[in-house]
Amino acid sequence: MMDQTKINETLRRNVGVLSKHSVDEVRMMPTVTQTQLPSVEDVKRIVSLIKSIVFTDYFHKRQPDEELRAYQIGVSMEELYRLLRQQIARGLQFCEDCQENDVLCTGEQLALEFIDSLPEIKRMLYTDIQAMFDNDPAAQTYGEVIFCYPVVNTMVHYRTAHRLHQMGVPVIPRIITEQAHSKTGIDIHPGAQIGEYFSIDHGTGVVIGETTIIGNHVTLYQGVTLGAKSFKYDEEGNMLNVPRHPIIEDNVTVYSNASILGRITIGHDSVIGGNIWLTHSVPPYSKILQSKAIDAGFQDGAGI
Repeated sequence: MMDQTKINETLRRNVGVLSKHSVDEVRMMPTVTQTQLPSVEDVKRIVSLIKSIVFTDYFHKRQPDEELRAYQIGVSMEELYRLLRQQIARGLQFCEDCQENDVLCTGEQLALEFIDSLPEIKRMLYTDIQAMFDNDPAAQTYGEVIFCYPVVNTMVHYRTAHRLHQMGVPVIPRIITEQAHSKTGIDIHPGAQIGEYFSIDHGTGVVIGETTIIGNHVTLYQGVTLGAKSFKYDEEGNMLNVPRHPIIEDNVTVYSNASILGRITIGHDSVIGGNIWLTHSVPPYSKILQSKAIDAGFQDGAGI
């Protein structure tokens, strides 16, 4: 058995080294305040509270009496506001223009602004529920969609994160969407703009980039990528954050494993078939399908 003195010495030595701030650690930490950093668990709780407020009867004890329902939502709203103002303030540490004395006050203001957005977020989410129900014959009830479909969880996260992103809150929106990504395999950047009645069937492997714009009544299937084709750099070699992802207009369906890349436009009422690699715009009412396989054959061991 190893000598306890040697064990203790090794532990103390490494604690001493690791407790000192490394150069990279200092460089990568926010420096404008000494406030605590965001809590991943508290951010997760924020989304859970929003889900319980938006789908009250599904994720709370059902209350037929409106006064009891209001009380129930009120309790959740109080906790939501408390966590939001705290986590937004912590996220604001990553904003170079924010001062330590301002982040708490700004956190309170932005938390209230977000709560004022909840009725619209709820309305949008119910359009997504309708779209998923309408587009999947396997869905027997709306409850099945709300309880079981991974895209519902993803869209609660996305629409929450997108609103916070619009409000200029750093870091927190990315934490929110990455929590959905890790759970469902659907990766939507909070900066993407997605319209009403949005549906993803199955969903695993879907990627939607930051500057993507998606219209109303759009349906994606598993494995679809709405990504960038290339990146632009400034004179010093720094990557530029410019529009680089597709624009998908209204009433478009994109089937599984299609890759639509670059700042191109898919015209309204188009259908993009599965396994398509598309890097150019297509007009409205387009139908883009794979070419038929060509059987060239081989003779005498000759290659292609």
